[in-house]
Amino acid sequence: MFVDGSVVCNLKSREKFAAIHELLTKASVFRKIKDISLFEQAVVAREKKLSTGLGHGVAFAHGKTDTVDSLYVALGISKSGIDYEALDGNPVYLLFMVANPPDGHVEYLKLISAISRMIRNTEFRDRIVTMTDEKEIELEFRQALEKLEAYC
Repeated sequence: MFVDGSVVCNLKSREKFAAIHELLTKASVFRKIKDISLFEQAVVAREKKLSTGLGHGVAFAHGKTDTVDSLYVALGISKSGIDYEALDGNPVYLLFMVANPPDGHVEYLKLISAISRMIRNTEFRDRIVTMTDEKEIELEFRQALEKLEAYC
């Protein structure tokens, strides 16, 4: 997870669906998806049911479709914040997007659980938001995931 092309710094969009589209088109990790527009439709449909803006400046947009053959994750960082209709009413600064195949539910839950544990740490969250090098952020997340797996 968090391979090259999975982090996009400085998202410009301030509205939820525009930010989703921006992250989807700028994160090269999603270019592996067979039909990106179908995946985007799945993410938007999910967001229209209930916002995935969890609070503390974090959202977990996700979608499931047959055109996704593996689990992909990306992180978009917004310096100015995204009006995301988050549960706490505050802007989102860390927008995670996860693409998962229909049969990848267990792997998806493990990934979301691991990322959630990392970002509960305010210091970690704040450090990520202030970082500007996408490669460094990818490395930071890979190392944090490896540490979590060592303790599981």
